[in-house]
Amino acid sequence: MGHRSGLVAVVGRPNVGKSSIVNALVGRKVAIVSDKPQTTRRDARAILTTDSCQIVFTDTPGFHKPKTLLGARLNERVGEATQGVDAIVMVVDAHAGAGSGDEFVYEQKVRPTGAPALCAVNKIDLLRRHGEVPQLQAAADLGAFDEIVPTSARTGRGIGVLLDLLVERMPEGPPLYPENAETDQPLEIRLAEIVREKALGVTRQEVPHSIAVVVEELDADDSLTKVHASLIVERDSQKGIVIGKGGSTLKTIGSRAREEMELVLGGKVFLDLRVKVLKEWQRDPKALQRLGF
Repeated sequence: MGHRSGLVAVVGRPNVGKSSIVNALVGRKVAIVSDKPQTTRRDARAILTTDSCQIVFTDTPGFHKPKTLLGARLNERVGEATQGVDAIVMVVDAHAGAGSGDEFVYEQKVRPTGAPALCAVNKIDLLRRHGEVPQLQAAADLGAFDEIVPTSARTGRGIGVLLDLLVERMPEGPPLYPENAETDQPLEIRLAEIVREKALGVTRQEVPHSIAVVVEELDADDSLTKVHASLIVERDSQKGIVIGKGGSTLKTIGSRAREEMELVLGGKVFLDLRVKVLKEWQRDPKALQRLGF
């Protein structure tokens, strides 16, 4: 058998663990992760290359009933990401239980593609022993999947099995990307997403949904990378929350983001973070365009 290569879209409703599954499949962190719904806003492509195969995984935003223009745009991105793929992985949350939201995703985004479809029943580690079989059956009842795979992105259970099943379904062909490529995301986007992940980790209520991040300037030399980034929020009250008392929250976001940036870039980083208000940007077509949506 010759070299295989192909495209795999990873879909599901919000907060089922799609990004965690993608990171586990490629064996490193490419997509940002948080416990907030709608963390993923961009199609993050994570590239896995072995001697015999290359798989390009597209981590998609959670498919949902949109309340804002941003939500509608994110749903469109899921549709675009599922076109022309060699396989689809639909992720469901075993702990929350498969339900009508998952059925909606299957009917809208999985079945119409006609691509081989696998269902990753994630967070299986959170179930009691006897709860596993009913959840696997509930997933099977959602639609005509080729395979149902119990997985845990946290413990690694089922990830190897899922990967083997995907490799089997990839067509023969040369690599689609250079073998040292990890993602097709531009560096500015990766760095902006790192900042957003850290901001999501320390903010609550409606604030996480209202945060966007833009890298305004990136200046690198041999010894130091300077990153100037803006955290965008929708209201003045949110700006105060993100900055925190005496700047404490922004300082936490910055130090956590800088640490991870240094791991990604393999060198020292100077990070300058500012907070700006862009009124109701999730509903404003011009603002969404400016922010890359």
